[in-house]
Amino acid sequence: MTIFNVIHLFGGLAMFLYGMNLMSDKLEKLAGGKLEQIFEKLTSNRFKGLLLGILVTAVVQSSSATTVMLVGFVNSGLMRLSQAISIIMGANIGTTVTTWILSLTGLEGDSLFIQFCKPKNFAPLFALVGVVMRMASKDGKKKDIGGILIGFGLLMWGMVTMGESVEPLSESEKFASLMTLFKNPVLGVLVGAVVTAVIQSSAASVGMLQTLSNSGLITFGAALPIILGQNIGTCVTAIISAAGANKSAKRVAAVHLYFNVIGTVLALVGYYTLDSFIHFTFADMEVTSVSVAIVHTVFNIGTTLLLLPFTQVLEKLAYLTIRDEKKEPAENLVLLDDRFLNTPGVAIEQCRNVTNRMASLAKTTISLALDLYKNFDEDKAQMILENEDLIDKYEDITGTYLVKLSGRSLTMDDSRTVSCLLHSIGDFERISDHAVNILDTAREIHTKEVSFSAMAKRELNVMFGAIEEILDITVKAFEAKDIDLAYKVEPLEEVVDYLRTEMKSRHVERLRTKTCTIEQGFIFTDLLTDLERISDHCSNIAVNLIQINDNSFENHRYLNAVKSEDNEKFAELFKEFSYKYPLPKTSEK
Repeated sequence: MTIFNVIHLFGGLAMFLYGMNLMSDKLEKLAGGKLEQIFEKLTSNRFKGLLLGILVTAVVQSSSATTVMLVGFVNSGLMRLSQAISIIMGANIGTTVTTWILSLTGLEGDSLFIQFCKPKNFAPLFALVGVVMRMASKDGKKKDIGGILIGFGLLMWGMVTMGESVEPLSESEKFASLMTLFKNPVLGVLVGAVVTAVIQSSAASVGMLQTLSNSGLITFGAALPIILGQNIGTCVTAIISAAGANKSAKRVAAVHLYFNVIGTVLALVGYYTLDSFIHFTFADMEVTSVSVAIVHTVFNIGTTLLLLPFTQVLEKLAYLTIRDEKKEPAENLVLLDDRFLNTPGVAIEQCRNVTNRMASLAKTTISLALDLYKNFDEDKAQMILENEDLIDKYEDITGTYLVKLSGRSLTMDDSRTVSCLLHSIGDFERISDHAVNILDTAREIHTKEVSFSAMAKRELNVMFGAIEEILDITVKAFEAKDIDLAYKVEPLEEVVDYLRTEMKSRHVERLRTKTCTIEQGFIFTDLLTDLERISDHCSNIAVNLIQINDNSFENHRYLNAVKSEDNEKFAELFKEFSYKYPLPKTSEK
């Protein structure tokens, strides 16, 4: 084996690892927030969790990525440890899909179909199609699919390059003697674990073993402990990810480790016990890339079948290993985990969940503030201040996280969603600020014993009803991403604008006739200003939601178009809300 063979080996390894990383990243990106939704829906029992782990890992082509996501979910309080265990088991089975794809390098035959199935023949074609898609298409999803094809092509061509570079090893006596050392199960497990821990991918390390198997010098007896060790080594990624997380998240990494260690011990004890009695003849036979894939699959499926009934035992073992010194306070739960940044679609869904909390809390806070005007209560006043402080924290956390996320590779849809969320959290925060302003006004009215005229009170009740409805529509539209509902916000906002203008005009008239005082006038005007601005922020949120759907952010053009005389839908809704919220006639007492 010459120096050039070594260069080709490491060059092939570089292409292999980069291709796997590129393919995995683009698959995760393409899957987007659907992963998060699937995780939430399919964790009701262990069998669904098992299937979920298989599915997600087969999609993203990385059991490590799946486990890291689980660490993040548990760390954020979105999933319990008991729900994560069966998904971990499924992830170990899902990762075997990659090894079966890589086993195509071992295909033999002269038929056209067999020749086309060999990586050295189809890998360049996949890469070429991928490059054309990325260069010619302007669609983000097509570009990502192109990236997947390029990654797959590089991965398979890296396998081919590595295989060709190690062919001279088949004639090396030194390499043959080295391979016999790995028949020692402890040494084999250790080598498999260390190599996998370094490259942080069991699929990649198994692929390297499949490449070396083409030399014809690796026996089944030497390969078995290495494969088992590779499953232990892949736990390192989750262990690193859990560093700095809460105890529940650390237990996820512990369960992943225990699952593979227990499976390895059982497999080794079972194999060598039977071998001492039966003397397996295949132990000294040469392994192929296909037989490596078979062993890897049988181990993971077998371990899962053995341990699936004992998920509660694994959970208790994790709790015994990582004990609770004291109960962790709820506020220490991580709302947005940085581990999700590597899976932008999931991270965006988490940001949306936090923003939904902000939206609901802002709506509740405004309702409390409006109640204070009618009946001032110090406990409600304190609740408003606490809610506003919490919403401020949500905005800081989410805004910082979204800025980090915007620096990642995002699809066009995800980029628009991030932009919409950044705008929306600011609007929800400002709505809560206006709740505090209304609180201050209500406190002033209560302290100074200010009383508006009967007409002014009736007018305010009409305005309060419109504000509560526009908030209700906005929050529901945002949470459900309901575009039809979002279209109702702007007509109602126009009604609120009209109410404010008319009410100010009427109040000026009451001041002129001395029905109200100057002091009452200042308080009344401040209250109207806060109410009208709440509706403005609702309009901003609804417009951003509509623009996401229309792939545009030209808000002013949209608002001009929607309010035009030709927009019958807007006119109809405006008329409907105007009838619903009429001001009392000035002639009424």
